[in-house]
This record gives sequence, C-alpha cells and structure tokens, in this order.
Amino acid sequence: MRDIARRGPAPPGEGACLDFEIEFYGGIVAHAPAYVDALMLLGEAYTRKGLYAEGLEIDRRLSALCPNDPIVHYNLACSYCLTSRKKEALESLERSIELGYRDLAHLVRDDDFALLRGDRSFQRLLARLGRGICKVVRKHARG
Repeated sequence: MRDIARRGPAPPGEGACLDFEIEFYGGIVAHAPAYVDALMLLGEAYTRKGLYAEGLEIDRRLSALCPNDPIVHYNLACSYCLTSRKKEALESLERSIELGYRDLAHLVRDDDFALLRGDRSFQRLLARLGRGICKVVRKHARG
C-alpha cells in the first residue's frame, strides 16, 4: 500500500493536470473498482482539486477494501474534516492510530485537521499518540 500524503489545495496552474488525473484514474477505477492504487491516486486528485465530497467517497471505498490500513483511515479522517464531519473524523483518526499510525509530527502539521485543532478529543488523541510513541522509543532503547 502506498503512503499517500495528499493534502492541501493544488498550486496554481495544476488544475489541468488534476482534470487529466481524475479522468484517467476514474476510467481505470470504472473498469477495476477494487484497484486500490488507482483509487488512492483518484482520491488524491479529487482532494487536491478541492472536490472533497468526491474524495470522501473514494476514501470510504478504500476503507472498505483495506479495513486494516492506518494510512487509509488517516486519509478518511482528513476527508471527513474537509467535509466538516468532526465526529467521523475523530473516529477515523482514532482507528488509524489503533491500526498503527505513528507520524505525530505530520499529524500536528496537517492543515486538513484545522477543524479539530481546538477540540479536546483531538488533543487527547494527540497526547495518547505521543505517549505511545515514547513507550516504543523506550522499549527499543532498552534493546
């Protein structure tokens, strides 16, 4: 599974490329609906184009196809945030962490989670993730 960090709007001038990608990967997915790599790239293109509802639908499909992939659930949480669905975003992010997502540095900088920044549940999730990372580091330091 690819680790796709697909966040943020597209830079100016990238719209035509994104239109091409959406058409290209959309065609592939139409013929191979369970092609995970194509779905991930299609979801990335939708999100970068600002088509958040479409990106969310792709992420939902991916979470059904890859229920144990922490990156898929992380991206689903991002899509829920971008569509103002706070509760679902927190649930998906928590699932991602349960499945092994550990990139706290990326998570705290990810603009997709702007909706959650002041939320106590989000802050508790960040703290829990930080404690978990510290335990892993201590365990490996001891050998």
